[in-house]
Amino acid sequence: MDYKDWKSTYEKIVSDFNYSVETDEKAADVLDKLLQEKKNLFPISTLKDLINNREIMIFGAGPSLEESILKHKKKLTDKLKIAADGTTTALLKNNIRPDIIVTDLDGKVSDQLKANSEGSIAIIHAHGDNIKKIKKYVPELEGEILGTTQINPEPYDFLHNFGGFTDGDRAVYLADHFHAKKIYLMGFDFSGKIGEYSFAENKDKKLKLKKLKWCKYLIDVLNKQNSMHYL
Repeated sequence: MDYKDWKSTYEKIVSDFNYSVETDEKAADVLDKLLQEKKNLFPISTLKDLINNREIMIFGAGPSLEESILKHKKKLTDKLKIAADGTTTALLKNNIRPDIIVTDLDGKVSDQLKANSEGSIAIIHAHGDNIKKIKKYVPELEGEILGTTQINPEPYDFLHNFGGFTDGDRAVYLADHFHAKKIYLMGFDFSGKIGEYSFAENKDKKLKLKKLKWCKYLIDVLNKQNSMHYL
């Protein structure tokens, strides 16, 4: 996904949610500067090699997640595992460490810090609503890390934009960007219910459901080009 191909979708999202491009830029500035101080940046070339032509399992925070993990646990051993934010907690609970965590630091961050310190690559996303969390948690990440933004990444030295909006669909766009062989989706429920590992207790549920609709739409766009396998 090149930014020129993503720009029009980003502008529709900004319009639909009444977001501020300026605050997205501010978040990107903050994350980029913090990453300048990190010595554990994960190389893009290595990320490409990690995903390219691999079977990828991506975990979404829908209500079916934990049941699906237990049902399909044997299928996970030979696949690269990408956790969307709060699903890291569900995986650790079941003694599974994700290979990659795609996060805007909205779930149980202590579990993400733990997984990162034990080898999970943390791909941290900057947007206008998580500046405080970026400032708080990025310096605490001990393991390998990468930064993403939803705006044009060209002005930044350490940020990338692979496409996608929510943690779940950004994980899918990441896998697609680096030409995964197959993409399996676990816990991606679009039934109108919010799963436990969304950690949405103190969040606007209507806003969360609206984001889920965008998540489904964005995955469906890719699904027309690269078949997704729902579990």
